[in-house]
This record gives sequence, C-alpha cells and structure tokens, in this order.
Amino acid sequence: MDDFGGKQAARSANRALARLIFFTFLLTFIASRVLVFLIMSRRLPDLYLYVGGTHVHHLNYGIFLLCGVGAYLLFARPTQKRWRRAAVAYGIGLALTFDEFGMWLHLGGGYWQRASFDAVAVIIAILGFFAYFPVQVSLWKRYWWQSAIIILACIAFFVMLADSFQYASEKFNSVTEQVE
Repeated sequence: MDDFGGKQAARSANRALARLIFFTFLLTFIASRVLVFLIMSRRLPDLYLYVGGTHVHHLNYGIFLLCGVGAYLLFARPTQKRWRRAAVAYGIGLALTFDEFGMWLHLGGGYWQRASFDAVAVIIAILGFFAYFPVQVSLWKRYWWQSAIIILACIAFFVMLADSFQYASEKFNSVTEQVE
C-alpha cells in the first residue's frame, strides 16, 4: 500500500509541475509576442540586444536557459521547492525558444513565420496533455476508443488550425511585413 501511495504522490507532484510549466509557457509566449509586436510597431523603444550590430533573438535566451535548467537538474539534485523554480525556468526557456521555431528552419526568415505558430500549438497541446489528461494507464486500456477519438479530434483540430493560419497568412501577410 505504501508503494501505491508513493506513486500517487509522485504522479500528483509531476502533474503539478506539468501544470506550472504549461502556465509559464503560455504566459511567456503571449508576453513575448506582445512585446515584439509593440517594439516592431514602434509603440515601445527598441529593447533588443545587439552584439556587434547583430540582433540577438530571444530564442537564444531560451536555449541558454534550457541548457542551464538541464545542467542544474543533472548536477544539483534540487529539493521540491527548487523543482518548482526549475519548472518555471524551463517553461520560460521553452516558450522563448519555440516562439521563434521558424528561425530554426529558415535562418534568414522573418519573425512571423507560420512554423513558429505551429510549433507553439503542438507544444501547448503536449504540455496540456501531460498537465490535464488522466494519468491512469487503466483508462487507456478500459476506454481505448474514447482515447482514440480524442487523439483524432486533436489531429482534426490541428488540421483546421493550419488552414486558419494559411487563411490569416494570406489576409495579413502584407500587414506583418510592413510592421517588420
């Protein structure tokens, strides 16, 4: 019985961390998009970091943050309170990095690439799944067809989301190019 209780406590703690990462990821993504839009529309001053005349994109901050979190978790063996801090830093780093995912694929491309939106949508779905979907394996065995329907519904949602991004891209591409 103690082993089962220990597993339940660990699952509960993992879900709490997944929810914290999910929430932090969403807030960071929204904040970075709003901040970039305000800077590009000249409503805020240019806050970007330039090194030798080269703009350092925020995906670099995210990469360094993810590297730091990984090293910290490997070498520091944190306590529960510090796990939460690491989860927050991980969510921030993940959002900063995937917000500019399109630049991973097209280094010379602009900021408003659809690949970035798609990557963020996939990451949000994955984080949301781990944060809020029931974790009992028996649910998968018992309700496999409901699980299959949910997975198919998610796939259909992403197909429709891709179509809507294509439509929005066609309608607003000239506007975002002017802002850039």
